[in-house]
Amino acid sequence: MNNKKFCAVVVGLGLVTLSACGSSSSGSEKNGSKTVTLVSHDSWAVSKSVLADFEKKSGYQVKVLEDGDAGQAVNKAILTKDNPQGDVFFGVDNTLLSRALDNGLFQSYEAKGADRIKAGYRVDGDKVTPIDTGDICVNYDKAYFTEHKLQPPTSYDDLIKPAYKNLLVTENASTSSPGLGFLLGSAAKYGDDGWQGYWKKLKANGVRVVDGWEQAYNEEFSGSAGGKKAKADRPLVVSYASSPPAEVIYADPKPKTAPTGVAQGTCFRQIEYAGLLSNAANAKGGKALLDFLLTKEFQQDMPLNMFVYPVVNGAQVPAEFTQYGPQAEDPETLDPAKIADNRDDWVKSWTSLVLK
Repeated sequence: MNNKKFCAVVVGLGLVTLSACGSSSSGSEKNGSKTVTLVSHDSWAVSKSVLADFEKKSGYQVKVLEDGDAGQAVNKAILTKDNPQGDVFFGVDNTLLSRALDNGLFQSYEAKGADRIKAGYRVDGDKVTPIDTGDICVNYDKAYFTEHKLQPPTSYDDLIKPAYKNLLVTENASTSSPGLGFLLGSAAKYGDDGWQGYWKKLKANGVRVVDGWEQAYNEEFSGSAGGKKAKADRPLVVSYASSPPAEVIYADPKPKTAPTGVAQGTCFRQIEYAGLLSNAANAKGGKALLDFLLTKEFQQDMPLNMFVYPVVNGAQVPAEFTQYGPQAEDPETLDPAKIADNRDDWVKSWTSLVLK
């Protein structure tokens, strides 16, 4: 789920800006049999103590290779599948899963603990393992709507109303994971015959499109700490349901309530997977790493590192998540097969409709 890991950067006057950032490689490569390599998008993160515990118990040193955003990482992994960069790939989500599977990116392996994965996240076969989930949703700047005595939007339909003209910024569906998720959410909501008409109305209502989440959230969105510093003018942004907790956790001093909220009727559910790469040099180590990703220790470590939710039964989430960023009760979803059949055509049509 790219760009949902946040780092706190002090920018003065008690503000922090939230930014997507990469983690450095952990462990050192001693020899092939003792090193297991994880290939991921640049939003991978894990607590040092949690990773160290795995390395101590398993005897493997973990090397992390980050390959840009989710789409870039998947495409590169496909191109190098015959001579892969690593052993395990983490971060292919349900919007891109079919591309990875159709290109034979993974070999079969059922991770230990797979029986503890919640039913709604399981997939057929044993080529990939669900690891985390999150909701792509429109976030709103509470202060803006209070000052303008305007109710924040709650649904896709609200976003095309005149009251919200020139207020929304979203990401490019062809270059951004949340941008693509928002497009897929509209396709799920309005169907094959209705989503294009919806985007025509959204364009007419002044939606702004930027390349990626970093720009949309930290430069264009007035509700984020970074946006306040940049004097951003858009009080609505496509981001994640977990963004409000991040605004609280990284604020100094911490506010009593989140400065941003989530339009619950605009959410699309993402699920991220990991898999053992075909032709992995250290398949045994890769299997051990996949097992680790489903442990309660790792699952409970994810929320405050990557701002996602665990997928295994019994894993707890921080209080800030339940208080400021609960999962959507009824998010839009699409069958992976439906996404596979239509994704490229939808993105092409979207580009023609919105960007030209």
